[in-house]
Amino acid sequence: MKNCSSTLSNPHKIDARSTEITYSEFEKVEIRVGKIIKVTDFPEARKPAYKLWIDFGALGIKKSSAQITNYQREELIDKQVLAVTNFSPRQVANFMSEVLVLGAVLDDGQVVLIKTDRDVPLGNRIL
Repeated sequence: MKNCSSTLSNPHKIDARSTEITYSEFEKVEIRVGKIIKVTDFPEARKPAYKLWIDFGALGIKKSSAQITNYQREELIDKQVLAVTNFSPRQVANFMSEVLVLGAVLDDGQVVLIKTDRDVPLGNRIL
């Protein structure tokens, strides 16, 4: 078992003191399935990142800045991912990021993408 005190120094680890939210608050967050259709390097970003274009079906194509450079660009094309689609757009350097791609942050800082276990229709909402 890991030392629980180490989780307090890493904001991506479980913290028993985190703020609880209600189910109705959670329902406001729209997490949807998208497919990455374009990936480019993002040298202007402060931390290593890619620019992503993600197809969300009827919702259209949305852009995202994602710190997922542990993946090769080629392996990201056509990959289904989960993303929060109803945050306000956020300016990242010279790029407007419209959605937040979801991933688990490992101890070494690498991000592992969250995905479905099989292909599902683009734009479907995750509950």
